[in-house]
Amino acid sequence: MDQPERLQRARQYRPTLVDPYRDHLRKRRAEEPGVPILQPLREIRELGYPGSRTLLVQYLVQGRAEDGRPHLSSRRAARLLLTRPASLTAGQRDMLTGLAASCPEMTALASLVRSFAALLTPAPRNERLLKKWITAARAAGLPHIHAFTRGLDLDSQAATAGLVLPYHNGRTEGTNTKTKMIKRQMYGRAGFTLLRHRILLS
Repeated sequence: MDQPERLQRARQYRPTLVDPYRDHLRKRRAEEPGVPILQPLREIRELGYPGSRTLLVQYLVQGRAEDGRPHLSSRRAARLLLTRPASLTAGQRDMLTGLAASCPEMTALASLVRSFAALLTPAPRNERLLKKWITAARAAGLPHIHAFTRGLDLDSQAATAGLVLPYHNGRTEGTNTKTKMIKRQMYGRAGFTLLRHRILLS
């Protein structure tokens, strides 16, 4: 059985004084890879760079001059995949298109996410489509999706009912959440009588 790949969080860099001169540094280092640090430092200072030599060295050591685009974290990638397409900005749609086309696995994942999202509108035919989706997901070779399909199998009746029937227990869950919030506000210093009054009056 294939083991899922270990997800690595992309490094997040804070903006620095060197950022406006990244294109110049990238071009300069491409023209002369072994150029001493003092030379590009002198050049960007003539362009208006107000920072220190140490900051520039750190910037180059981190490889930020060669990095042509910002890193996309796994959390942000998941948000792009799971957000309704109509709610995405033009830039986010372009980023999602590039993400989906980055490798065969991402293309398959994006397709599975879109097809499963279509099942979230209750309809009688969704029972058949869900079985078809599970078969396609298992054939995709994505271990994390396999774990999700196993969860669907463990509670298949509830999953099918949620995709087929127009009923839901959202109001009940909302009431439970509100009750728990009131209990936390009371800090455990009052009994059931006061809790009951607060629930009835809220």
